[in-house]
Amino acid sequence: MLQIDHVHFYVENAHRWRDWFVNNLGFERVPHQGISFNLINQKKLPDTDTQVVRSGNVCFLISSPLLETSPVANFLCHHPPGVADVAFLVDDIETVTARVISCGGIVLQPIQKTQSGKYCQIKGWGNLSHSLIELPRRPIIEKDNFLDIDHVVLNVESGDLIKAAQWYENILEFKPQQSFNIHTGISGLNSQVMISGNGKVKLPINQPTSNNSQIQEFLHFNRGSGVQHIALGTKNIVPAIARFRAAGVTFLSIPQSYYSQLDQRFQSVLSPSEFQAIAQQEILVDSQGSTNGLLLQIFTQPIFKEPTFFLEFIERRSHPSGFGEGNFRALFTAMENEQIKRGFVTS
Repeated sequence: MLQIDHVHFYVENAHRWRDWFVNNLGFERVPHQGISFNLINQKKLPDTDTQVVRSGNVCFLISSPLLETSPVANFLCHHPPGVADVAFLVDDIETVTARVISCGGIVLQPIQKTQSGKYCQIKGWGNLSHSLIELPRRPIIEKDNFLDIDHVVLNVESGDLIKAAQWYENILEFKPQQSFNIHTGISGLNSQVMISGNGKVKLPINQPTSNNSQIQEFLHFNRGSGVQHIALGTKNIVPAIARFRAAGVTFLSIPQSYYSQLDQRFQSVLSPSEFQAIAQQEILVDSQGSTNGLLLQIFTQPIFKEPTFFLEFIERRSHPSGFGEGNFRALFTAMENEQIKRGFVTS
């Protein structure tokens, strides 16, 4: 069993970003006590300030340095603010850790036992780490704004896509699900979607295929591989995005011509009023292959100063488990338009 327990952000001001998630996205501030991630020693470091927010089954740790000795300070010397750790709940931490070692992986923190459970931390790909947590009892969380973390997207250097995918396959037993090759007349990327054995964790991995690719831009500003975005699953995306816009969240712009060009079958599945609301909120619409399930997706502008990390919101209808190439291509084009505005590429 593998599922995401929490995601740990390293930022310059933890209180500011805690308030951003609370005020803009409706998260709730959570006390440290009684939460599974209080197993991790980093939370207790006197040189680090860690804030916690939660919405439904989505939980974020947000840490900033109080002193130069903080591990967050070291991270921020080498990378902009972003995701430092994606933590997984596992059934048998000893078995997973033994597999990490046998496959040549690096254990950053050996297994620790507390009254709450067990944890360790392993080195992931690039600047990413993965905390592994085993609990005697899984916490039951009532649904809120967000159902779960639908997927986490990792960007890697050109030529590293296969190696990164094999790393997650060997170390954490992910399996290939889908692959995409997205190209325009300006730039392109390759993507391999990996999925955990129980289907609860989806990890698309991207590499650039041109020097001006948006993936290469991320790698440039991030100063290496890292998490490009996190997708949060929701049951009803249209009113959620309307609330987020009203709170000041900014999203990638989608031209209205996109909606006039959508396949007629989407308009037949959606009522005219719902289709109009989706177009008004600039939400992408797609399906996975030939299934009737719908994928409704939208993407924020980068939330930090650098054009690196952003958030996605996704609604899956009739249970499509993968990704549609149409939305992937539309996202790539929208991000490419932002690159043109920044002057990173020329049209």
